[in-house]
Amino acid sequence: MRNPGLITLDELRDEAAAGRIDTVIIAITDMQGRLQGKRLSARYFLDEVAAHGSEGCNYLLAVDVDMNTVDGYAMSSWETGYGDFVMRPDLATLRRVPWQEGAALVFADLTWEDGTDVVASPRQILRRQLARLAERGWGAYVGTELEFVVYQDSYEQAWTKGYRDLTPANQYNVDYSLLGGARVEPLLRRIRLSMEGAGMYVESAKGECNLGQHEIAFRFADALTTCDQHVLYKTGAKEIAAQEGMSITFMAKPNEREGNSCHVHVSLRAEDGTPVMAGDGPYGLSEIGEHFVAGQLACLRDLTLLYAPNVNSYKRYQPGSFAPTAIKWGVDNRTCALRLVGHGPSLRVENRVPGGDVNPYLAVAALVAAGLHGVDERLPLEEAYRGNAYVSDAPRVVGTLREAAADWRSSALARKVFGDEVVEHYANAARVELDAYDRAVTDWELFRGFERL
Repeated sequence: MRNPGLITLDELRDEAAAGRIDTVIIAITDMQGRLQGKRLSARYFLDEVAAHGSEGCNYLLAVDVDMNTVDGYAMSSWETGYGDFVMRPDLATLRRVPWQEGAALVFADLTWEDGTDVVASPRQILRRQLARLAERGWGAYVGTELEFVVYQDSYEQAWTKGYRDLTPANQYNVDYSLLGGARVEPLLRRIRLSMEGAGMYVESAKGECNLGQHEIAFRFADALTTCDQHVLYKTGAKEIAAQEGMSITFMAKPNEREGNSCHVHVSLRAEDGTPVMAGDGPYGLSEIGEHFVAGQLACLRDLTLLYAPNVNSYKRYQPGSFAPTAIKWGVDNRTCALRLVGHGPSLRVENRVPGGDVNPYLAVAALVAAGLHGVDERLPLEEAYRGNAYVSDAPRVVGTLREAAADWRSSALARKVFGDEVVEHYANAARVELDAYDRAVTDWELFRGFERL
């Protein structure tokens, strides 16, 4: 069945002629996993941009989270004049945006003026890893589980309060609570229906452990589609919350309670749809499946920067928090970094390291690269861990951004599969984040030291 949320170029022409769509958003995903781009008149998009693309300043992949220009990037700087790259629309992603009147949206790939890829673009990074899978006749299918915390305060009120003393939508743990979910169902329902209208397959919504914390789950899809939907949902959910006078945050650790996770599920299929990871081996894995999971374990430290890109990301990794601390895998074991779930065709590996702040394109690219490393090197899979991995003597998940950035930059594997340009680009992003953090004076320091030190 054709997805009713997606539209063709001809349908867009009809909708624009009838006055039902007047705006087309052309969107890229930046390093921080945010949608950036332009709002174009539908007429201009149809006349010019659909065929030729639209230019945008290349600093969009070379700024910090505050959109400040920062040094250290080879592709974009004052020395190179901060020129343009080209946003080339992927017309297969053209869709309605139900929560914005008269709007459609299309994702774009980034190229330079000569048509070559902008290799540090998250969507292009993922495309290259998926091409490596395709060379083997395989495709990756992915699901992401994003948690968020809902506040009764608007974003403007939260800013004015310095993000302190906000009112969560629930005052107690509402994990699986139907009553707790009902407290915010008007907002959650609007988000779900809006995402359905934008072409996504919504599965469910449920409460989570932190105060006001919830999760909306979507049907798995091919890797690129899932990542596109992930970033549109994340942006759309914030926009809808703002329209309702509320706010939601996906940051990995918004307070000292449970953080916001983004568990990423991945499986492989052959061109005819046959599962590649499932088989008659131990734990229901095929030989390729064993190697693929082994690769995840072997590469986890080297690639953690792509799973946990911010200083705050690492605050999640606390014992007994449902966020992992041990580099272990287990069968349906939520204390491990990697969890094998499902049976037969649904068999898949879940990486529990990413938080809600993850850039999905980078995380999924890392999962594919790690798995292919395990397959190519025929890495043996250790025994599944049974019991509480929090108290195991297993190697630890990387504990700080500084450590993850050092592992990434020194990784021969990362340079081999992603290239020096990508490695240096994202190592510089980590440096910029760390420099900003090192300059900051935190509330923790003030409360401990203002009077007593």
